[in-house]
Amino acid sequence: MIKEYLLQNWSLILVLAAFAIALHITVFLDKRTIRRMYVLIVGVFLLSLVVFVEFSINAYPEYRILRSILMAIRYSSTPFIIAQIMYTLVKKQTWLIFIPSMVLGVIDIVSIFTGIVFKINEDNTFSRGILGYLPFIVAGLYSLALVYLLIKRCNKKWMEIIPIIFLSLALLSGLIFPFVFGSDFSSIFCPTIAIAIFVYYVFEILQQTKKDSLTELLNRHAYHADISKNPEEITALISIDMNGLKVINDTQGHAAGDEALLTLALCFRRALKARQFGYRVGGDEFVILCRKTSREDMDALIKRIEADVGDTKYNCAIGYSFSGDGQKNVEEMLRESDMMMYEVKEKYYRENGKSNGRENRG
Repeated sequence: MIKEYLLQNWSLILVLAAFAIALHITVFLDKRTIRRMYVLIVGVFLLSLVVFVEFSINAYPEYRILRSILMAIRYSSTPFIIAQIMYTLVKKQTWLIFIPSMVLGVIDIVSIFTGIVFKINEDNTFSRGILGYLPFIVAGLYSLALVYLLIKRCNKKWMEIIPIIFLSLALLSGLIFPFVFGSDFSSIFCPTIAIAIFVYYVFEILQQTKKDSLTELLNRHAYHADISKNPEEITALISIDMNGLKVINDTQGHAAGDEALLTLALCFRRALKARQFGYRVGGDEFVILCRKTSREDMDALIKRIEADVGDTKYNCAIGYSFSGDGQKNVEEMLRESDMMMYEVKEKYYRENGKSNGRENRG
């Protein structure tokens, strides 16, 4: 039986092993996320064992009770694994998201005796109960919630949406293909989920190399890489600098300063639209690049930022440079926007009793 399991699941084992090794050497994820991913790896592996044993004994009526137990575990595991994916990938999730999968687990266990979800007949054949589609419904709702939360937290750029689409297709196949291909798909469900999660993880790691770890905006390295790509498409550049960060750090501590930067970054991310990209290029320094953006769109973006920041207790100075024909080089645009931003910043400090805005920068 071990030989048969290895032959059927060798690709799954390799993917899970590669996933575990990648987690061990990664430096971009926090320890809590890594631990949750390890739990996810173990869960998928154990589910593959359950699926293998269940389908190995379906031709033997004497194992009818064991098959019922394994089927209850399999039906309960799929929503639980998707909940674990959500618990791992989406920040600030609590164990409460597992409650629907736990309730389903109880119903599946009850079904062993009542047949309310499924029934294994005396000849070891399968039949669906009145709640036979409930496991698929719960898994589907989890999948929709997962995709919604992932899209909600991302920057709405294609480079972040593509891996979410890939993961969505994998989850969708797990819900639809069993009805298209029958029980044969169950044997490849675990490899499908494992590959989808691993590929999403690889995409996420690639994105982390471009992101600022605190604000989740693009980082300085991404900025320098992006301004070299089709610079003629960059029609607007916006410089933003936070006012008063040094005072916050000195009086309230760096944790409060980080919270301030996070709040401002969230305002910027909410304001960005298509072809508008936000970067954190220094401690309290931010840049927004706009590609093929009109003057009206740039003005509207600045107004959105000012309105969102105005709803917080923080303040920032904003400058901009516009090049409708794309003839200005990025360095020139950056100088113009920085100059305007410094003028706004100096005015802020003068009005707040500071003698020199640049000396009190931050």
